[in-house]
Formats: sequence, structure tokens, C-alpha cells
Amino acid sequence: MRLDPAYRKITADEFLNMDFGSDRKFELHDGMIVAMVGGLEPHSWVKGNIYSWLRTRLRGSRCRPYDSDFAVQVSDTQVRYPDVSVFCDQPPREDLRRTKALLDPTIVIEVLSPGTAAFDQGEKLAEYKGVPSIRTIAFVDPDAELCRTVERLEEGWLDHIFSGTRGIVIPALDLTIPHADVFARD
Repeated sequence: MRLDPAYRKITADEFLNMDFGSDRKFELHDGMIVAMVGGLEPHSWVKGNIYSWLRTRLRGSRCRPYDSDFAVQVSDTQVRYPDVSVFCDQPPREDLRRTKALLDPTIVIEVLSPGTAAFDQGEKLAEYKGVPSIRTIAFVDPDAELCRTVERLEEGWLDHIFSGTRGIVIPALDLTIPHADVFARD
């Protein structure tokens, strides 16, 4: 990340209109482009398990899950690619083929890795809490096989610190992804 004054911060719209090619992935952090690194095998498996489970359960509902190829525009200068996001009650859009990001997810799920766990549960959590549409934020630790759900309530946020073998509780959808399904290795 460049910190010199010659670097002009860009907007989310500018970022989303850039073509980085298919072999690299970036996020927009405070108007600056930041490279993302790929996850290890446990991260990839857990992310796939969660996405597949939600895709099956939400088919035909008012909600649609997306994997980390689809962006969430957190603000005018922040674009994130959560491991899994769920958008509900989306209005019809003229050209779905050109949509790279949406502003109003209902659920955001991040699969933690040793290198990003502190950032995900610190700065990203604060960013996600600032998005009015988000009802549930979940963090999944594939190494310890633990899940954490942060739920928006009328009076603030309720943090269900790592819940052991309960799985991912998603009150906004009245669902719980079972622990065995989240961490399945088959």
C-alpha cells in the first residue's frame, strides 16, 4: 500500500470499473488498492461448505448467497470481498451481467486465516457494522473449528463469541449452519 502524497485515493466506483485480470484479486481500503492473497486448503473447504449449504437452503427464497468473487461496497472508498455474503429482497436490475458489487448485504461471513484474523475481527467488523442492511456478521476459524456470530439488535450488537460446536447461527434468516456441515472434509 503506497502512502506517498502523490497517490490519489480512488472511489469505489472507479475501483469497480478497473480490470485487474483474472489471476489477481484486490480490495479497496480507504481509497487505496490492496492486494489480497489466496487462502489455504482448510479456508477454501470451509468457505465452499458454507456457500454450498446456503445456496441449497436459500434456493427459491427472497435471499441469494454469493461467494468471494462478488463484492460488497462498504462505503464510497471501501470495497470488500467477503468469503460469503447473502443479499435479500434485491430490486430488479436491468443488466445483472455488469453488476460487480452491491451496497446492502444482509449477511456477511468471513473465514479466518492466521494472517487476517485480527484485521477481519477488528477493522472489517467495524466497517460491516456501519452498513445499515447487515443483520448478521459471522467469523469462522477453520483451524480451531469455531464460529462467532455478531447479530444486529434494535439496541445494538450482540456478540456470540466462539460458540464451539453449535455452527453458524444466522438469526436474520432463522437458520443455523450445522458445525458438521461447516467443517466437513469430504
